[in-house]
Amino acid sequence: MEYTVQKLGRLAGVSGRTLRYYDEIGILKPARINSSGYRLYGQAEVDKLQQILFYRELGISLSSIEKLIAAPDFDGLVALKDHRKNLLKKREQLDLLIANVTQTINSREGNITMSDKEKFKGFKKAMVVKNEKKYGKEIREKYGTETVEKSNEKIMNMTQEENDAVTKLSEQLTETLAKAFQTGDPASDLAQKAADLHKQWLAFYWNEYSKEAHAGLAQLYVDDERFTVYYDKEQPGTAAFLRDAIQIYTGMKK
Repeated sequence: MEYTVQKLGRLAGVSGRTLRYYDEIGILKPARINSSGYRLYGQAEVDKLQQILFYRELGISLSSIEKLIAAPDFDGLVALKDHRKNLLKKREQLDLLIANVTQTINSREGNITMSDKEKFKGFKKAMVVKNEKKYGKEIREKYGTETVEKSNEKIMNMTQEENDAVTKLSEQLTETLAKAFQTGDPASDLAQKAADLHKQWLAFYWNEYSKEAHAGLAQLYVDDERFTVYYDKEQPGTAAFLRDAIQIYTGMKK
């Protein structure tokens, strides 16, 4: 069976404009164009669109999706199994947030007593899930599953006081790093203060600290563009500057 843009759009719940855009950027080309100039899509394109929409639902960019599905080793069945696993995690997160809202309502109505820790459980779980989706694979490969699981557990058990402290520390680190960057010297007192603040920040998430791991993470900020974009959003070059400062701080500067 073949579908026109209009029919496929209705079937998938997307606009014809979206399908035409997908064609323009090359992520989803029609099977053929008929003599009247209409785009026609077959079963292969339907299945491909389903994969694209699954990835989009998980918040993955179109450019990243294109690389994933165009890879020579791409396996549609394996991808579906991964989608299912990620969606189950997402459902778990939503179920936790719904339970959290329900508890809060009951607490406000005087039916139960809710601890401050319980009030933020759903949000902390959401943060863990978000980090897993964005950086989980790379971090697990670099530091191991056990280390990541312990870090996630530490986040989930974080008290409100600890959460407030790490938030304040993060703001202080951002401010200090910005000022240090203006000096242009990663060995300056300000830069080394930023490196120390970064170590203090890590203590809220890591069970164990090592200079090697700290320096390795700093290198990842440069090697992985997602981290680089985060640190360079205000001033390009900040990620590399922080890496150099941390490598000097840890004595790992080559």
